[in-house]
Amino acid sequence: MHLNKLIGNIIIKHASGGRNVEIPHINYDSRKVGPGDLFVAIKGHAQDGHAFIGDAVSRGAAAVLSEVAPEVAVQKLTRKPDQMPAFIQVPDSRKALSQLAVTFYQHPFRTMNLIGITGTNGKTTTSYLLESILMAAGRKPGVIGTVNHRISDLRRESSVTTPESLDLMKILREMADQSATDVVMEVSSHALDQGRVADCPFRTVLFTNISRDHLDYHQSMDDYFKAKSLLFTNLENSNPDRPVSAVINADDPRGADLLALTAAETMTYGLNNSCDVTAKDVTVSRKGLRARLISKKMGWIDIRSSLIGHFDIYNIMAAASAAITLGVNFKTIASGIESMKGVPGRMELVPNARSLAIVVDYAHTPDALEKALGAAKQITSGRILTVFGCGGDRDTGKRNEMGHVAGRNSHKVFITSDNPRSEDPAAIADEIERGVIASGKKNYVVELERETAIKMAVETALKEDLILIAGKGHEDYQIMGKTRRAFDDRLVAARAASTSLS
Repeated sequence: MHLNKLIGNIIIKHASGGRNVEIPHINYDSRKVGPGDLFVAIKGHAQDGHAFIGDAVSRGAAAVLSEVAPEVAVQKLTRKPDQMPAFIQVPDSRKALSQLAVTFYQHPFRTMNLIGITGTNGKTTTSYLLESILMAAGRKPGVIGTVNHRISDLRRESSVTTPESLDLMKILREMADQSATDVVMEVSSHALDQGRVADCPFRTVLFTNISRDHLDYHQSMDDYFKAKSLLFTNLENSNPDRPVSAVINADDPRGADLLALTAAETMTYGLNNSCDVTAKDVTVSRKGLRARLISKKMGWIDIRSSLIGHFDIYNIMAAASAAITLGVNFKTIASGIESMKGVPGRMELVPNARSLAIVVDYAHTPDALEKALGAAKQITSGRILTVFGCGGDRDTGKRNEMGHVAGRNSHKVFITSDNPRSEDPAAIADEIERGVIASGKKNYVVELERETAIKMAVETALKEDLILIAGKGHEDYQIMGKTRRAFDDRLVAARAASTSLS
């Protein structure tokens, strides 16, 4: 795209150099810059792209967009190129990147409904449920989330829950080219805080819940909630001819705050009878969940789901509520719920040679772990053996809390490593151990090698027991220092059961 056309809709403070050039690609990572590209320097959480302007120019960038003046940008060059690129100064390069991406990928959302889901827990499961409902309705949904980005048979691994704005628009363009009717998007607090979805005209926005997480990034729970609430308050880009619907969990203490903040049309869900969508007669077993789903607008219908967490009734109500805002009838909603056979790494039962109840779950917050353990209690008559650790370089305050939760709700706790990253695994385990001890639990072990800890739990288990392996869920890797090694809790647990059988 021609540079003049590309930057036509952004606020420019100052510019220099020739703009009569075609731009083949936009990049915010200088390592990916090729000849003729536009490099956008953005400030990240760990690094500032402005420090890499020289690298981008040396790789052949034809234009540089940044928050520094052209003369300052020139000073960052280690050597002057034969042909100086165009330099464009803007007030906010992150905001500009999002606007550039929309223009470059030709407004990919024009032919689809965008559904944004935010909250601490439940985003992934709710997205899978809504995807299944929309498919049952004969539509062609795409999903952008924690597990992967997908539409029809196209699958791509996710590195983050919500991609950077440029990557997001590229994915949406691919989905538009695949004739997507709807795109369901998990929206993280980081993405909202950094403006990654600022130019997405959502049709439906959805709030699941909020509890402690990401306090290494957000300084307080109020800041965390403020970031989440941006999905409900920053609705300027919505089409005035198609008002946005806000689907809100009214049972969450922060639900009332969101109802007061948003200008969108609202639909509430929860187990309180005053909600627009509710449920009753909820029963859960290892075979799944059954309930009566009730809507003030559509009446009631009995539903069946293969999900085995009693908390999943909230995810089901959330997905059903969002589907109602998108015009799906109740019978189709029930069919879609029943068709969805499970979510990778979310209360996932692991088939194994000993027929043990081994459940792998992504729970990596105190609230999620408590809910997973509560669900485990409902589907077993035996002991609960919990294997978990906490991620390194992340919110340290939740480690003690998670230890306390595991101690209170487990018969035995196996403290181990998650993704320790640059931190000392023993130091992380020590913080968890303090919480376990504070809970009064004495029946626990510390085994830093995750595979060994899982084997120990499997070897300890009796037929009536349940093993909960928490924290990593669908992840098929483990990050130790700067090394990413293959590691899948599900495969390790199945292998351990097979070994213990012999």
